[in-house]
Amino acid sequence: MKLKYKILIHVVFWLYIFNQAVFPYFLNKEVPYLVKDLIIHMLTGMVSFYGFYFSYKYLFRFEKKVYSVLVGLALAALLLVCRIGMEYPYWKYIIGYDMTKMPLNKEWIFNDIRLVMIFFIYSVLIRLAINWYENQKLQADFINQKQISELALLRSQVNPHFFFNTLNNIYSLVYQKSDDAPEALMKLSSIMRYMLYDATTDKVLLEKEIEYLKSFIELEKLRLRNKDYVTLQINGTAEGITIAPMLLIPFVENAFKHASRTVPSPGIMISIDILPMEITFEVKNFIRKNQQAPKDQQGGIGLINIRRRLELLYPQKYSLDITTTEDSFVVKLIIRN
Repeated sequence: MKLKYKILIHVVFWLYIFNQAVFPYFLNKEVPYLVKDLIIHMLTGMVSFYGFYFSYKYLFRFEKKVYSVLVGLALAALLLVCRIGMEYPYWKYIIGYDMTKMPLNKEWIFNDIRLVMIFFIYSVLIRLAINWYENQKLQADFINQKQISELALLRSQVNPHFFFNTLNNIYSLVYQKSDDAPEALMKLSSIMRYMLYDATTDKVLLEKEIEYLKSFIELEKLRLRNKDYVTLQINGTAEGITIAPMLLIPFVENAFKHASRTVPSPGIMISIDILPMEITFEVKNFIRKNQQAPKDQQGGIGLINIRRRLELLYPQKYSLDITTTEDSFVVKLIIRN
């Protein structure tokens, strides 16, 4: 907790104590003693309160609670002696009050014991409240740092996979001396620019994520004989809408990796439906009949990482449905802004 807020808590507390001390004078006490009584009451109250307040962390440091109780009782006794040692000289020598009218008797001592215990309770409650707030903030900071580290780790696990896949594709085109190699290099440049600069932030414009998908798809299509094997349909406008970077591409990559090349076109169908408060992303690829979808499509490491990213970035704001039939694999992701 910031120092200014701690100071504010203490100021409010002492205003409350001041009000409690002043109130009885408006009921049954003489006004001439108001200021004099307030001065000693506030001074002895501060000694009692801060005596416990600053000793709090030492009182509860002992492993055995009985030691904490004994030290607390000793501190209370010391503060009681301090209160009486301040009050008696104050009234007798500074104020000049006739002490025969206010003798140091058991009523005086019992009243001081009561006040010491009251300030002990107040100091513990305020210290507990401040400590609770600071612990909650530390826990929240820890969770936030843990999530940032985990997201960075998950993203680092995805990026190299894309990178090496793309390099392998370009290597094949160059080796074959294909005229498509320059175009592939341009697509690679676009992909790398996105991965190195745009995808390092928490959110990117959906337009850039879609452009990245298009570049990836076009790069994959360069090594396909059937150019109609993949379809990409976009409904709605992506202007001004943001999304976590590199969130959609793993599904597309899995589709390319595991789709059957023997089915009629299209073999991979990708659609993005964009609404102001919702994005629906669907990828469908065909597999050979009676062939089970590969493990990484069903729920391998890649999809586990994606689910974890979704839980961190869009808690309770997403749904991910994966459906497998005898001849197809369908992923449907809905993200709500």
